[in-house]
Amino acid sequence: MPYPAGPQDALTDVAGLRVGHAQRIGDGALTGTTVVLAPEGGAVAGVDVRGGGPGTRETDALDPRNLVQRVEAVVLTGGSAFGLDAASGVAGWLEDRGRGFRVGPDAAQVVPVVPAAALFDLGRGGDWRARPDAALGRAAVEAAAVTAPGAPVAQGIAGAGTGAVAGGLKGGIGTASAVLPSGATVAALVAVNAAGSLADPLTGALYGRLYEGPVTLPAPERHAAALRRLEEAGRISRARSAASVHPPLHTTLAVVATDAALTRAQAHKLAGTAHDGLARAIRPVHQLTDGDTVFALSTAARPLASEEALATPAFGVHPEAGALNAVLAAGADVLTRAVVRAALAAESVDGPGGVFPSYRELYGNAAG
Repeated sequence: MPYPAGPQDALTDVAGLRVGHAQRIGDGALTGTTVVLAPEGGAVAGVDVRGGGPGTRETDALDPRNLVQRVEAVVLTGGSAFGLDAASGVAGWLEDRGRGFRVGPDAAQVVPVVPAAALFDLGRGGDWRARPDAALGRAAVEAAAVTAPGAPVAQGIAGAGTGAVAGGLKGGIGTASAVLPSGATVAALVAVNAAGSLADPLTGALYGRLYEGPVTLPAPERHAAALRRLEEAGRISRARSAASVHPPLHTTLAVVATDAALTRAQAHKLAGTAHDGLARAIRPVHQLTDGDTVFALSTAARPLASEEALATPAFGVHPEAGALNAVLAAGADVLTRAVVRAALAAESVDGPGGVFPSYRELYGNAAG
C-alpha cells in the first residue's frame, strides 16, 4: 500500500539532511552539482553501481569491510569524470569546519571522505569544456548548509539535473518521501539523465506513473504530435551539437535515505533494492552507456524496529528483518516517484547544445 509523504515530499523529510544545488547556465554552460549534507558526525552510507559506464569517487570507502564508518556529504554532479572535481570543493569546505575522519591528535586533522558520482552532460550547453569544478562543489555545499531543517528541495533544472536529458526529454532533479507505519521516514533524490525513456512509446504515459494507480493516458493525437516534436528536436540537436561531439552517454544518480538505524551492510542493501525504482520508471536502464549509481544514507535517528515489534514477531518473520524489508520496499517506491517528479518539474531547453523538450511541453494538461 502507498504510504503518506512527509511534510515536503522530499529528501529533507529525513531529519538532519540538507540539500544544496549550484549550477552554471549560459555562455555555453548547462551543468551543475548537488550536495546532500549529513548532520555533523555524518551518516551511515552504502552504494550500489549498476550502470556500465560509472564515474565515481570514494565508493570503495563505503564497503562495510573498510575503515571509515560515516560520511559527512554525498555529491551528485554533472561533467562526467571531469565533474568529480566538485567533490574536492566539498571536502575542502568540510575540512575548514573540522568535519571528517580524524587522523591525528588535533581536532583539525581530519580527512573528509566525500563519495561522489557524475553524470554525462558534456556539451549540452554548447561548450564541451563547461563543467563543474571545486568552486561549484563548494557553492553547492554552502547552499545546503544555509538551508533550514526540513526545507523544500528545488526540482527540475537545478544542481546535477541542470544538463540532464532522458530519452530525448529534458531531465532534472526529482525528490519524494514516505512515512512508514513504524514512523520511519524513507526518501529519495534523483538526477534523471537516462539513455532509456521515461515514457511509454505506445501511449506517452510516464512509466513511473503506472505504479501510482489508475492512469489517464494522453489523447492519441497529442501523443502523435509529441513523437513528431521529439523527432524534430533530435534532428536539431544533432545538427547543433556536431562541433561539441555530443554522444549518447548518460547516467542517472540517486540518494535514498532514512532515519531508521541501518548497519553499513543494510545501507548497501537499501542502495541495491532502490535500483528497482529506477527500473520501474526508466526503460531500458543500467546500460553500458549509463553509469547508474544509487547511494543510501541512514541518519540512525530511530531504531529500525521498536522494542514492541522486537517482542512480538509477526508471521514467523524476525521483526528486524520485517522492519528492514519495509524500508527496502519504500526506498524503491520513493525513487520511482522521484523520477516521475523530475520529469514533471523539468522545463524545456533550446540552446546551442541542443533542443530538449520537457514532458509538460509535449503533453500539457495530460502530464497531470
